[in-house]
Amino acid sequence: MCQVEEEYHGPLLREELPEELPSVSRQCVKCKEASAAVVIRAGDAYCRGCFKDYFIHKFRAMLGKNRLIFPEEKVLLAVSGGPSSCSMLSQVQEGLSQNAHKKLRFLPGIVYIDEGGAVGQSAEHRRRTVEELRAVFRATGLPFLTVPLEQVLDLPSSVVLSAPGASEQEAGAYKAAVDHFLLSDGSSGVTAGQQQETPPPEVQEAHTHSLQRLLGSARTLTAREELLSILRQHLLVHTARSAGYSKLMLGDSCTRLAVKLLSSISLGRGAQLAHDTGFSDSRYGDTILVRPMRDYSAKEIAYYNRMFSVPSVFTAGLDTKTADKSSIQHLTESFVIKLQADFPSTVSTIYRTSEKLQSCKGSASAGGDRCLLCVCALDTAAENASAFSATLISEQLSQKKSPGESRQAPASQCCSIVGGELCGNGGRGCCSSAKASEPPPLRSLLCYSCQLTIKDMASEEVLPQYILSEAERRLRRSQLREEIRDFLLEGEADEG
Repeated sequence: MCQVEEEYHGPLLREELPEELPSVSRQCVKCKEASAAVVIRAGDAYCRGCFKDYFIHKFRAMLGKNRLIFPEEKVLLAVSGGPSSCSMLSQVQEGLSQNAHKKLRFLPGIVYIDEGGAVGQSAEHRRRTVEELRAVFRATGLPFLTVPLEQVLDLPSSVVLSAPGASEQEAGAYKAAVDHFLLSDGSSGVTAGQQQETPPPEVQEAHTHSLQRLLGSARTLTAREELLSILRQHLLVHTARSAGYSKLMLGDSCTRLAVKLLSSISLGRGAQLAHDTGFSDSRYGDTILVRPMRDYSAKEIAYYNRMFSVPSVFTAGLDTKTADKSSIQHLTESFVIKLQADFPSTVSTIYRTSEKLQSCKGSASAGGDRCLLCVCALDTAAENASAFSATLISEQLSQKKSPGESRQAPASQCCSIVGGELCGNGGRGCCSSAKASEPPPLRSLLCYSCQLTIKDMASEEVLPQYILSEAERRLRRSQLREEIRDFLLEGEADEG
C-alpha cells in the first residue's frame, strides 16, 4: 500500500544518494593504484595510462584476430578528418613508432577525399580545409594523397566490376608469411624519409557543376546521401587500385555502424548488411575494405582524442545543420544517439547483432549478377512468396489505371501499326501505356535499394559516364545472350 505521509530516509531519492557513488575520483579498475581519469561504462573506470593501453590493445586485437593484413602489404587509410578516422591514423602511427611493443608490419598510406564541391563550399574554404589536413598528414611521415570528389566523373568502367582477387588463403598462410618476414631483416617499414607528398590536383569548375547537378537531381536528402556514399566508395577503390594498395582501411566506429545497420534495413539493404557493417568487405575482389575501428564507440574515441591530443579537422556534410527528419540516415542517427543516452547498451546490442551477419558465398559471379552501383549481389531474383515480390505487386497495383481510363486507343493514335493491326498488345490499348509500368532497363541491373535511389532521381542521364557505359555493355550482353539462348546447352545458358 502507498503511504503518503510516511517519510523515507533511505538512499531512494536521487538528491539523497551518497556522494561517493557518482564520484569519478576512485581507483582504476585495472592497475588498482592510480586514480581513474575516465569512465567509459558503469564499472569501467581507467586511469590515463591504462586507458591508453586498453585503446591500443583493442586496435591490435582487432587486426590480429582477423588476420587479413599480411606483413609488407600495402594498406591505404581513408581519412576524412573526423574523430574516428583520425584516431585510426593515430593508432597506425603508434604501431609504427620505435617504442611500440609489437610494431605493425604493413605499409600504410593515406588518402583524403575532398567533398567540398558536393556541399557547395567555396574554393577558398576547400583550400583551407585541405591545407589543414595536409599539415596533419605531414606530421605522420606517411605518404598521402588528396583527391577531389570531382574525379569520380572520369573513372573507368572497371571500377564497378569485381576484379579477380587472390584465392582464399590457407589456414597457415598468415603464420607462414609472418615467419618469412621475421626470418628476413624485417626492416622494410615506412619511415619519415620515405614520405611521398602528391600535390592536390586542380579542380575544374565545370566538373564541380556537373557533380552538383548529379547530386541535385536526387529529390530527397536520403537519396543524395546514398548516392554520395556510392561515389565516394568508387573513388576510394579506384585510388587504391591505381596506387597498388590491396587493402583499404575505413574509420567506421561502432556507433556509426549501429546507425548504418538500422538505416540500411530501412532503405532495403538487408541482403547487403554483412558487406556494409562487417570487419572485411570483399565485394571488389582485389581490393578488400577493412574496418578496424568497428569495436570502438564514439564516446571512447572522443575521450582518447581529447586526452592524448589527436588532431582532427571538421568537414561539413550533406546533413550538416539539417533537421532530424531531413533524411532516413539522419533520423536513425538521432534515434540511436538519444536512445543510447538513456540506455547505454543500445549501441553495443545493435553492434553485436551485426557481428553475426554473414553473406551468402557464391551468390554472385564477377559479371552481371552484381549491382551496377554498390557492386553487391543482386537481391531482385526472389521467389514469388517474398517481401520483394509483394512490394512489386503493391507498386504495380497502385499504378494500375481504373477500368474507365483503360480504353482501347484508336488505330490512328497507336504508336505502332503492323500489318494493318494494332501494336502487339493484343488489342488492349496502346503499347506505350502497357510498357509504362515496366521498369527502365537501367534499374534491372540494380539491387532493390539502389533502385530506390535511382527512382528518386529526376533523370538517369546525369549519372557519371562510367556507370552509363557499363550499363549499356551489360544490357547488350544480356540481349545477345537471349538471342543465342536456343543454341546453347542448358548449363551454358544458365552461366551466360
